[in-house]
Amino acid sequence: MKTIMDEALKGNKIHRVLQLYTKLLDGYVINKSEEAANYEVNEKSIQRDIDDIRAFLDEESERTGIVNTVVYDREEKGYRLETLYKIRLTNSEVLALCKILLDSRAFTKKEMIQMLDKLITCSVPKSNQKLVKDLIRNEEYHYVELRHRTKFIDKMWNLGQAIREARYIEIDYYRTKDKQIVHRKLQPAAIMFSEYYFYLTAFIEDEEVKKDFDVLNDSFPTIYRIDRIKKLKVLDERFRVPYSSRFEEGEFRKRIQFMYGGKLQKVKFKYTGTDIDAVLDRLPTAEILEAEKDGYVVSAEVFGKGIEMWLMSQGKSIKDIKTF
Repeated sequence: MKTIMDEALKGNKIHRVLQLYTKLLDGYVINKSEEAANYEVNEKSIQRDIDDIRAFLDEESERTGIVNTVVYDREEKGYRLETLYKIRLTNSEVLALCKILLDSRAFTKKEMIQMLDKLITCSVPKSNQKLVKDLIRNEEYHYVELRHRTKFIDKMWNLGQAIREARYIEIDYYRTKDKQIVHRKLQPAAIMFSEYYFYLTAFIEDEEVKKDFDVLNDSFPTIYRIDRIKKLKVLDERFRVPYSSRFEEGEFRKRIQFMYGGKLQKVKFKYTGTDIDAVLDRLPTAEILEAEKDGYVVSAEVFGKGIEMWLMSQGKSIKDIKTF
């Protein structure tokens, strides 16, 4: 038998919202028409209750980093609670990522500002967003675009899809050595970033093209700066790479400097500078063969000619260079 108190609570909006919220937390699906009949209100009132719960959850997500929302489940024909993600980036993590993005200089100024704003807005509680923006404002204001000023994010996404689906691509590519546009059909292998630029690493089958390569017997992979790809077409044709022969960009990345292609080789040198860690960090495959009073004898496995540029940049700190 219903009491006067039960009837009073049924008409109480706060009590109704709390009961609906409790049901959602317990995993129940809320059907608007059923709840409207239960509380003797119209469906618009229940919809407003659900909107109030959503607003409360949004406020809580800024405080806790646990993002919950109320979604409509078409199969269940009702509303349920869904956790979108549990942990947001911390303020310090977002600040670090913003600094890395700015230092990369990889995008146009407009793109960079948009990315930073989205990163901060989506990851940092509203109360701290101004603080993070203030900490990067000066760098953002003085940001210098790279000279190519090319937007290529969508193109990079299409390349990523082609890599994932093992589809051939055709590109028109601006070649700097003779300032010509060349056409290539490629097996895309990986997207990589180094020294301000994004690169496509790819395999090429055309024997006529390969005749012009500096190293005939070790001509793969070829490396293309993505901002210099003038036209891209992803083909329906697929290629197959055996698992044992798959390209591993992580291993390749350890061995290449400045994204210059070429043969795999070993280099040995003596380092007499003050910070051997800087050498070992720059050359992930490096190992110390000998530690002497005036320096270290170091050996590393590397791809291409980029290592020559790095060795020359070290001046008198590097000597007795041998390659084999």
